[in-house]
Amino acid sequence: MTAIYARNPAAVSVRPARAEDVEAIRAIRNHAVEHSTALWTRTPQTAAQGVAWLAAHLERGSAFVAEAGGEVAGFAVYGPWRELDGYRHTVENSVYVRENRHGLGIGSALLTALIAAAREAGHHVMIAGIEAGNTPSIRLHERFGFQHAGTLPEVGTKFGRWLDLTLMRLPLS
Repeated sequence: MTAIYARNPAAVSVRPARAEDVEAIRAIRNHAVEHSTALWTRTPQTAAQGVAWLAAHLERGSAFVAEAGGEVAGFAVYGPWRELDGYRHTVENSVYVRENRHGLGIGSALLTALIAAAREAGHHVMIAGIEAGNTPSIRLHERFGFQHAGTLPEVGTKFGRWLDLTLMRLPLS
């Protein structure tokens, strides 16, 4: 089976996010909150929280959206890994694809743009913290050269079960 994006590379385009993308991004994010272990919270993001969250990424230039079929089909951001200044050269990424749009190259297109932007901004390492059972996300990151840094067992919980966190890292410089 040939993925849709392989047949039509123009089917997916990535661009910097804009403030008017907030509701589309929030819908994707909240679906992940409600239906997956990608975000370890049970609380959907409110409209005001979504605006503030996206504004911080827009100010940093660290938010991107993928468009496919005339809609926002996914988003990716990076932000500080830790708040202390000793970590200022390390960022953590997040990549989310709208339900029923997985396997179309959207995540790859977003991660490509995100890594390039983080390198251009002068960051040294990008971290991915992935629920250990999320094999598609782990494989995506491996394809981009992320290396396993370790797995922390039972450090989170959601849907009545303990979750393991796999940490991956990509040197950027």
